[in-house]
Amino acid sequence: MLSRTEETRASFAERWPRTTKSTLSACAASVAELVTFPLDLTKTRLQIQGEAAVHNDEAARRRAAPYRGMLRTAAGIVREEGVRKLWQGATPAVYRHIVYSGVRMVAYEHLRDSVLGRAADGSFPLWKAVVGGMMAGAIGQFFASPTDLVKVQMQMEGKRKLEGKPLRFHGVHHAFVKIVSDGGVRGLWAGWVPNVQRAALVNMGDLTTYDSVKHFLLLHTSLQDNSVTHSIASGCSGLVAAVLGTPADVIKTRIMNQPRDEHGRGLLYKSSADCLFQAIQGEGFLSLYKGFVPTWMRMAPWSLVFWLTYEQIRRITGVTSF
Repeated sequence: MLSRTEETRASFAERWPRTTKSTLSACAASVAELVTFPLDLTKTRLQIQGEAAVHNDEAARRRAAPYRGMLRTAAGIVREEGVRKLWQGATPAVYRHIVYSGVRMVAYEHLRDSVLGRAADGSFPLWKAVVGGMMAGAIGQFFASPTDLVKVQMQMEGKRKLEGKPLRFHGVHHAFVKIVSDGGVRGLWAGWVPNVQRAALVNMGDLTTYDSVKHFLLLHTSLQDNSVTHSIASGCSGLVAAVLGTPADVIKTRIMNQPRDEHGRGLLYKSSADCLFQAIQGEGFLSLYKGFVPTWMRMAPWSLVFWLTYEQIRRITGVTSF
């Protein structure tokens, strides 16, 4: 017999399934984000280093720090800016996942269960999983793009200070206000195109891979729906998401971090295609994978922490497994 507390939880989950799933996914994503955020900061700094468009400016070239790898970049942040700076930009990152993860997870499950539909044996065909993952990621990221813009720009504040440039923001609220005052409400969606492109690719790797691997293991092996299965599926999803998403992430980071004129137009790149062309022409194709190691090292534990947390809190609160 269920206790009154358990009945209340089950009742709420049954009456408000999408709200419940959105809340749970936001909680799980916030935990994963805070645990792995230093790697995200390191990745962002690496993606900006050696930027060809910036180096066309002689003054910028003289101020720029020498290229450093992942470990030296992380150590340099700690030494030059302090340990706490490893979490600079974490607040808008959590805000982003409250919106992004909440929307993408609910959207994917709705597409999988109600729109695209499973096969007769209960499996979800790969092509449907790809379509569902990309659509869910694109929708979620479009709504979360303003918080991602603030996160990326705040992550670069420590580097600006070291280069002798004035700080742009004094906090999350000030960042939002300044972006709106400089470029209007539309300025909050600066770089949304490569942002949405990246999210579609990352979710094709993350959601699609996790869902496909998990249900393949459940249908074709003796593994049960437990932490072992979740860990294997999340490990695969983190690797695929990093391979597919890093090039778009590099483009997104550069477009979001570029200086803008009084009308909010970028001064370095006209579009994501222009940024892509300049990066390949000026730095080579492998420049699109700058920061890949910290991206992968972050996505692997991020996926592991997120999916284990998400599956467990769904089970605790009486919601069916993903």
